[in-house]
Amino acid sequence: METLKLKEKKTMKKVKISGAEAVVKSLLAEGVDLMFGYPGGAIMPVYDAMYDYQEELKHILTRHEQGAIHAAQGYARSSGKVGVCIATSGPGATNLITGIADAQIDSTPLVCITGQVHSHLLGTDAFQETDVVGISMPVTKWNCQVTKAEDIPAAIAKAFYVAQSGRPGPVLVDITKDAQFGQINFKYKPCQQVRTYVPQPKIEQNKVEEAAQLINKAKKPLVLFGQGVILAEAEAEFKAFIEKAGLPAAWTIMGLSALDSDHVLNMGMLGMHGNYAPNVLTNECDVLIAVGMRFDDRVTGDLKRYAKQAKVVHLEIDPAEVDKNVKTAVAVVGNCKVSLSALTKLVDQTDHLNWLNKFYELKAIENEKVIQGETNSTANELTMGEVVARINEITNGEAIVVTDVGQHQMVACRYAEFKQTKSMITSGGLGTMGFCLPAAIGAKFGAQQRQVIAVIGDGGFQMTIQELGTIFQTKIDIKILILNNQFLGMVRQWQDLFFDKRYSSTEMVNPDFQTIAKGYGIASNKVDARANLKDALNTMLNHKGSYLLEVMVGKENNVFPMVETGASVSDIRLC
Repeated sequence: METLKLKEKKTMKKVKISGAEAVVKSLLAEGVDLMFGYPGGAIMPVYDAMYDYQEELKHILTRHEQGAIHAAQGYARSSGKVGVCIATSGPGATNLITGIADAQIDSTPLVCITGQVHSHLLGTDAFQETDVVGISMPVTKWNCQVTKAEDIPAAIAKAFYVAQSGRPGPVLVDITKDAQFGQINFKYKPCQQVRTYVPQPKIEQNKVEEAAQLINKAKKPLVLFGQGVILAEAEAEFKAFIEKAGLPAAWTIMGLSALDSDHVLNMGMLGMHGNYAPNVLTNECDVLIAVGMRFDDRVTGDLKRYAKQAKVVHLEIDPAEVDKNVKTAVAVVGNCKVSLSALTKLVDQTDHLNWLNKFYELKAIENEKVIQGETNSTANELTMGEVVARINEITNGEAIVVTDVGQHQMVACRYAEFKQTKSMITSGGLGTMGFCLPAAIGAKFGAQQRQVIAVIGDGGFQMTIQELGTIFQTKIDIKILILNNQFLGMVRQWQDLFFDKRYSSTEMVNPDFQTIAKGYGIASNKVDARANLKDALNTMLNHKGSYLLEVMVGKENNVFPMVETGASVSDIRLC
């Protein structure tokens, strides 16, 4: 009897676990079941702890830490969850910085965990010691260094709260090796608030009323919407708003897919390579309504000549973005899912038919002078636009498209069609070449029921080409479409237009991509003739498993329309 009681007492005792195991159990407590990373000495205790949790927490071994963080970005963007990546100290941690900066400017929720040298070695220039907290401070929403095991659960709880609340963003938790080895009585408490941090500003009803009054008086209103609509999961509220008030709406590349491509009020893309009508008419509208977008310079062009005739209404969750670039008449600060619902109740039912007809007239001009030649080309060389147009016909707008950065990115954003939200994943604010391939891998893990197409240039592909190894190991199913113009195309276009065609270091001598794909066990094909394009695309999209299709396109084709640097959006060039 006494022996039984002793056993009962022993089972009631709190069992201590290592700080490393506390990292794993904290992630599980936050609902994480998938993460991306690359092991190394300073994070090895965590990897050792992960060994016992392989069923609950799947780890995807990428081939480079930059691949890990871009994959985490793609996962976050397609799933709507927080992306998680892990790396070791020194070069492992610094290899994450590009992706962290990318996630910061594009408001992608990430939790990055890095290992660090023993705390007594901090500041001694120990092997693989780098001050990643100092380095990452400008490009993280929040970061911290943990030197004691008992502080690990609270740090990770705060990291998840900060990453996904309010305007999302990346956070980084740097954990010393002795903290990973230390022993603690594990207890996890999710973070629900942080002192002085107000992620959801309270919406002021009087500002909603002022905004509604301006919109109701408008004769020529125009809505600009960005990724804030997607992040707030406010697609339905946004659609109800523009439909009730009859408002033409145009999107930033980060807002693409928040509204169906074929919606009658969808007027296309804003900015440097955007559509003709919304750019020109930005400088003719009388009320400009910005929803979840930050007036990036690629959208506004010359700020001194941007929408000076318009009263600006800005719906934005981040107060720091209000009046930063464009002066507003009314700012409604808060979650746009809430503010749009409140605004919709107050706006008048109308159609603005005369104003809408101006958009359709300009659309017809662009269609005749640019779009038809791009999407239904009769030239000898294939165009990027016709490749994307043929994809639309096959996928019916149901696929997720992930792009890299450059001409192909602008073409894909201009011509890809979508019927679902979270369907365009691209590097917007930072413009990171090498983003596409690992981001596509992450996107597929985040939305395994959907088809994922990586649209990529020959230059960007080679920046993270090693992630073909991740595809090979995981057997993930993505379709890789290389639009090969044998140039760093966007830089070449600028050299063509502004540097007298002095093509300095932009022509690419490329390897045999099919041979490389074969080495990774990936089926492939190459197309350089229009007659073979549609069949090749069908074969790629219907293939079970990953597939690489290289399409040779015109070497010196340019992307138009275009707003030149320093020009007004209304001075957009059609050729």
